[in-house]
Order: sequence, then C-alpha cells, then structure tokens
Amino acid sequence: MNTGLKITAFAGAVAATFGAAYGVGTAVGPTGADQRPAAQAPHEQDPAGGGGHEAADDRAAGEGAAGKGAASEGAAPAAGGLQISEGGYTLALDTPRVAAGERTRLSFSVLDGNGRKVTAYQREHEKELHFIVASRDLTVYRHLHPTRAADGTWNTTADLPAAGGYRAFADFKPAKKGAEALTLGADLAVSGTYNPTALPAPARTAQVDGYEVTLAGGLKPGKSGELRLSVAKNGRPVTNLQPYLGAYGHLVALRSGDLAYLHVHPHGEPGDGATKPGPEVSFSATAPSPGTYRLFLDFQHDGKVRTAAFTVRAGQGDAAGSTAAPADRREEEKAPGHGH
Repeated sequence: MNTGLKITAFAGAVAATFGAAYGVGTAVGPTGADQRPAAQAPHEQDPAGGGGHEAADDRAAGEGAAGKGAASEGAAPAAGGLQISEGGYTLALDTPRVAAGERTRLSFSVLDGNGRKVTAYQREHEKELHFIVASRDLTVYRHLHPTRAADGTWNTTADLPAAGGYRAFADFKPAKKGAEALTLGADLAVSGTYNPTALPAPARTAQVDGYEVTLAGGLKPGKSGELRLSVAKNGRPVTNLQPYLGAYGHLVALRSGDLAYLHVHPHGEPGDGATKPGPEVSFSATAPSPGTYRLFLDFQHDGKVRTAAFTVRAGQGDAAGSTAAPADRREEEKAPGHGH
C-alpha cells in the first residue's frame, strides 16, 4: 500500500450489523469517537497479519452508485464499497471506533443471510479477503492483511495516525457455489484531535521513500481506460520489481466524496512470459462517473511494499497524479512495510 480544528457537528446512525456508523462535522477541536478526515499514510505491514472532499460536485457524482458488477449497455458501471450489505452478505465491524495514533486491533467478520460468519472464501490475488482502510479525506490509506480464525472472525492491527472518519472495505468472493465477488464497506471512527487535510492537487508524479512514480493514461467515465505507472529510483528506471499479490503492482481507486471503490485490473502477471518486472505497470479501470478519484499504487522492491498516491479527475483529459503529502512521507519512514 500517507491546523487543529474542532468538530462541532456529528451524525451517528445505528448500523444493522455492528455498533454505529459515523459522520464527520466541520468545525474546530478534538473529535469524539466518530469524526473524520485525516492525514494520509502508506501501505503498512501488519505484524499480526498473514502474509499488509472534494467539492459538492464530486459528492453529487457519487450519489446513486451502489454495489458492484457490470453496468447495463450504455450505463456507467456500478461502484463497490458503498453498501454494508449486498448479495446476502454483510460486513460486521467488531471495532467501529479506535484511537488515533495508536496501534490497535481491528476485528470484523462477514455474515451470510442467516447471520452466520462466513468461513470459506475463494482466493483471489493470493488472498481470501482484501481489507482496505482509508480516511474520508483520502489522505490516510492502509492496505492490511488480516488473518481469519476458524470461526470466521478476521483480525489485524493498524496505526491510524489522524482522527476523523474512515471507511473500511472488505473485498472478497465467498466459496459458495454461484457466489459473486463483492466489496462491502463500513464506517470506522478514529477519535482524537481533528486536523482536516485538503486532497492533493493532480500532478503526474508521486515521490515515496526515495522512489518516483510517474502516471500516464486516464480514467474515463463509463469506459475502460488504461493507467500506466512507471517506477524509478535515483533517476533510474526500476526493472526488477518483485511480485506482490500476484502482480508487479496492486492499484486501488477511491472516488472523492463517497469513497466508491473501483476494481482495477493489472495487465499480465509475473511468469507469464510477456510481463516485465518494471519499470512500467499497467492497469485497466472504468470510472463510474465524472469526478475526482484517488489512486493508491502498491509496489514491492528490495523486499518492501511502498505506496504511491495520485489524484485523478475522470472526464477531464488525461490522468494526473499528486506528489505524496508530507504526512505520507513521515508515516512511510515509521512504517515497517505493508499490510493488506
């Protein structure tokens, strides 16, 4: 897989399957257990793991997209992660609130239509389930690697550096015959002093841990577009990227405003005889609507996974990326690696 204002308004709603979902206020001071935007971070290694707003136009662009799957002919594709329940399955967070700046355990499960914990999954990209946590302002991002207990409970740990509202995503495919791949999302509140951070402006390069990643291509609303990311270090192309989750890069795209989750697919795979280990890693993605998106590229080199983040505007020409915010770089220096 990276100013003190106080929150004065907060909305809480009881979720059907776990504690509470939280909204973020917009004023000054320490947040409670349910406020949001935070500062961004990298991909982080989970020691207990198995294996790591914009304006109203963006918000409006996201309204109405729900669930996952192919769209009908001529319609924009649906986005994932906007629903806590879909297809007879529900994401249940046992820990819907945590404290900022402390490594804390996150526990959750996936429930079937009878309220039972799911214990059998199909492995996709080398994992049974992919777990992502991102702040509502898209400046903190964690790609974690939870482990599953025999009873179906998933556990992982994370250090979320900034207070505010977050969204947790579970991307999985049940082993049940005929089940479809799903991305479910649930709100997570991080308590502490709320320091809102603006979404970085679009730019074509991102600096992370001494690496420079360049983005070319673009997101197209309702159409598949190619995103090409090239990795360099000290001005020289990196040609020996290491496989990570079955590819030379893993890309997650989230829509600003509602955090709709886009499913992005890499071109080729290690060992197929055609895909080179860098410097370029390419993907296909379809934006469900015009608007602003945040891209997070995880790539592995010299035994460590790093995350480069980009801001992209779909429907406004070629994609452009953003350099990593200072908070990202500080967190990268502290984080031991990456976690999914």
